[in-house]
Amino acid sequence: MYLLLVLFLIFPFPLFSQDTSVNEEFFFSDDEGITVVGTTQTSQHMAVIEKEEIERRGAADITTLLSESLGLNIVRHGAYGNQAGINVRGFDSKRVAFLIDGVPVNASLDGKFDINQIDVNAIERIEVMYGGSDSKYNVSGALGGVINIITVKKQKQGLRIGGSVSNTSAMPGKYRDRNGEMQNKHWEDLFDTQHYALSAAYGGKATSLTANVFANRAENHFIFLDRVGRLRRKDNNEVWDAGGGASLVWELPDSTKLISASHFYYGDRNFPSSGFSSRVGNQQDFSVRQNGMIDAPRAFNDNLATEASLSWHFNRRDYTSPADLFSRHDQHSLNAINRWSWYPAERLTLRSGIDYRYINLNSTEMGNRSRHDGGIYLTAEFNPVKALFIIPSAKMVCTNEGSGNIAAIPKLGFLWNVTDNFAIKNNYFRSFKFPDFEELYWSGGGGIGNPNLRPEDGWGGDFGLEWHFKEMVIIENVFFTQWIQDSIHWYASSGGIWRPENVGEAIFFGLDNHFRFAIPVSIGPVKKITPSLSYKYLRSYLLSFGYTFESDKRIPYSPEHTIGGAVDISWGNGSFSISGHYESVRYNDRANITMLEPYFLLNAAVNQNIGKSFTVFGVLRNILNTSYESFYDYPMPGITLTLGLRTNAEIKQ
Repeated sequence: MYLLLVLFLIFPFPLFSQDTSVNEEFFFSDDEGITVVGTTQTSQHMAVIEKEEIERRGAADITTLLSESLGLNIVRHGAYGNQAGINVRGFDSKRVAFLIDGVPVNASLDGKFDINQIDVNAIERIEVMYGGSDSKYNVSGALGGVINIITVKKQKQGLRIGGSVSNTSAMPGKYRDRNGEMQNKHWEDLFDTQHYALSAAYGGKATSLTANVFANRAENHFIFLDRVGRLRRKDNNEVWDAGGGASLVWELPDSTKLISASHFYYGDRNFPSSGFSSRVGNQQDFSVRQNGMIDAPRAFNDNLATEASLSWHFNRRDYTSPADLFSRHDQHSLNAINRWSWYPAERLTLRSGIDYRYINLNSTEMGNRSRHDGGIYLTAEFNPVKALFIIPSAKMVCTNEGSGNIAAIPKLGFLWNVTDNFAIKNNYFRSFKFPDFEELYWSGGGGIGNPNLRPEDGWGGDFGLEWHFKEMVIIENVFFTQWIQDSIHWYASSGGIWRPENVGEAIFFGLDNHFRFAIPVSIGPVKKITPSLSYKYLRSYLLSFGYTFESDKRIPYSPEHTIGGAVDISWGNGSFSISGHYESVRYNDRANITMLEPYFLLNAAVNQNIGKSFTVFGVLRNILNTSYESFYDYPMPGITLTLGLRTNAEIKQ
């Protein structure tokens, strides 16, 4: 009771109402042929970005979309196509589980996923689950959370042809070159980046087909201020990439569906070794994914549902360093997943599943390596009274490589629907992650792996309040905390050789608050104005390397304060939005010596339909021309303008 009293004082707002219902858009949906075993009653803190918002934001990539829509922290080495990562509650991308259509895609090479490989225009929905309490997909390695990118859905009947083209302009300006001489404006920077996409979709009585291709050219030339206040022009950072995909949804009797999806990607990218360095490396990526799934909401009888998927992923990465040293990493992975739901009683649902993954890596720095890993889980959703759900879950994970290669991961969740529009959520969980191949086996470039590494391990919990009023007002408040030990860090020995060790221990706690208010209006063509505000407070303590709470050291790239806000205005055939994103001080190193200054970004986007088939859009980013760095010594662009045309034509049958 004391904890409840404290949290109610922290989150003061009206709690009760008698005549409204919970807004279902914040729950998972099973009506589009994906993951039928998901539950609409969840204790997890989660968010969903729908197709409409994806198009309205006009983001060039997923990291920008997640930052502008959900206020997530991103860490990136520059403009489009550069290395980019998501920071969720203080955990970096290699500690966040990424899924495509419910299938894990984090690379065993380094634990990360290159989200540049997915075209934003091909995404139907993004599901974000915060914290390590995931009991929907029960994937391993989700210390910070889960991000599921959905690219497949059942198409309505008919044929549709779509596409988009856009150009992003950087502001030209005079600058000093590397010799210190002043150079004139490069007007070609007005045509710095182009994006092209083409798609087709067909919906029949029993089948749905989709296909899409995309291509990007990004020079990534922009003016920025260096660390001594001189105007420079970014170069040596050109990106060319292309990709696409196709999917088939085939409906069978009893609502069963067969789903097949294929994706490919190729990228050629130049990466400078620092913000204005003349030393540049080149990376070429080639990736192919194949996925097949059977989705049966009625398996053998009406009380049993299942889905099974088999996927294969090949990724090749070629890298030529600034010193012309070449490395190649070929990775094959095979994933098999089977999930079940059983409804044995009116107030009880049992969910279980098994997953298996085989990875083979052939690398110039790590040799030929392979690994088997997987797990089995059981989750119960018990509803002792109508308003209360108790959700215990346990997963056993194992691998054939490294130390500590088998572990049990328990979770416990509570969901109390106090009224039709107010809910309390509470979760407790263990978080766990096996080392990746780089950490275990790397050899070369002044570093060496450590095959005796233990898995990263920890415990956490969260307590959330959600209030919805007639789909107009949405307030979400979550208090979270997490402790992690045996975190893996690379550090240099006395001989100058870098080696990973289980030396990391840290504690995170914070508040995550979201407010959204949809105001129906009648001002000329304007029908709705929707202001929204988010605030995240994250306090982290690094308790390794001799540091204590008194040392007051923060986890690198984890701002203490993150604020986001937006005002969305919509009318019958268009929309306008203005949004802002603020991050407080961040640190580049564990000693908190190198500081990255706070920054605020202001963006605006407009969409206007022309007829039934065309939409023109424009996005103005970093309107205030803020000079900032997302990653140390890698400047980000100033003001940019994106103009484009999008079409979606329906051909009558």
